[in-house]
Amino acid sequence: MQAESELQRLYDEHAQALFAFLLNFTRAEADTRDVLQEIFIKLARQPELLRGARDERPFLIRLAHNAAIDLMRRRGTREKYHDQLGEETEQVFAPTSNPDEASFRAALTDALAELPAEQRAVVHLKLWENLTFEQIADALDVPLNTAASRYRYGLDKLRGQLRPLYDEIK
Repeated sequence: MQAESELQRLYDEHAQALFAFLLNFTRAEADTRDVLQEIFIKLARQPELLRGARDERPFLIRLAHNAAIDLMRRRGTREKYHDQLGEETEQVFAPTSNPDEASFRAALTDALAELPAEQRAVVHLKLWENLTFEQIADALDVPLNTAASRYRYGLDKLRGQLRPLYDEIK
């Protein structure tokens, strides 16, 4: 019973953030749900996985990232998957009735979709999850400098794509 309540706590505390991260990474809600389910099934079967983790959220993000990468590999080469993803733009932001805000959210969704998955993952974790670069590097299993440079390159690309919209709003 204790393992079940621990799993419930993990789900309650982290599932929404993991879902947002995975949706931004995979760009497909069905894949996001599959990967999220896979993670929590793994945790239910192997509750000891979290015992050595210093910080739960980055550890769970690492599990999610690895599971999403595994999903991509199962489907074939990354290039083929990224080409398919480029044609899909899953809405990652909640709808709004404000037309200016809706326009900005659509532009941001499109701009995020054009980032390479690695940059998109780091940008999401930094901006929406408020993780440090050290936590991001740990979660994605990359060097600290790689996480920081992916963030910088991703932001530069977002600025370039969103600049016309910003200039129009001014």
